[in-house]
Amino acid sequence: MKVDEKVVEMRDLHLRLTGGGGEVHILRGVDLAVGRGETVSLVGPSGAGKTSLLMVAAGLERPTSGAVRVAGADLGRLDEDGLARFRREQVGIVFQNFHLIATMSALENAALPLEFAGCADARERAAAALDAVGLAGRSRHYPSQLSGGELQRVALARAFVPRPALLLADEPTGNLDRETGRRVMDLLFELQAAHGTTLVLVTHDAELAGRCSRQLHLADGRIVEGAAS
Repeated sequence: MKVDEKVVEMRDLHLRLTGGGGEVHILRGVDLAVGRGETVSLVGPSGAGKTSLLMVAAGLERPTSGAVRVAGADLGRLDEDGLARFRREQVGIVFQNFHLIATMSALENAALPLEFAGCADARERAAAALDAVGLAGRSRHYPSQLSGGELQRVALARAFVPRPALLLADEPTGNLDRETGRRVMDLLFELQAAHGTTLVLVTHDAELAGRCSRQLHLADGRIVEGAAS
């Protein structure tokens, strides 16, 4: 991948979903380009479409219309198996609620993306990833035995272990106290810089948003400030 290549490209993106109250137009003609190694925050009111934009970028939600390319892949041309393979190889995701599997140890949770990909050295790479987030001594602990900050660090290890081109973070400090959240985000940006990973994060935290190289404001399904470059 060339240094100046765009990792995320969205053109005239629309997303409409139908619920009990009828059709809802969630994304309305979004244009977005994010370069390799860039850090971008998405901010705006609840319901603006921020999380939906992340889900489209991850291939977890198909847009109603428009084009989406991520890490060179045209997501509109991929079937469900292709999208699953794309996520395993190219995308790491960090959620507000951690999304760890309660019956798996920290090591097993961190190794999961590599296990799905059939990597023979999944446990060794996961152990190294846990060491990188300061949890080498907690690898055998289960989620119920870990603090909130430790849970999110396991989630970071799991997200970075496949060495993804794109990391998506949805309110990553939402369930953490301010000081713990700051430490976790210091770690996230250290890992992002070390790996050269493109980062797109959703947050209501102005301080966290300001740490990114670019801040995009969404309202009513549109980017209203910080247009695509």
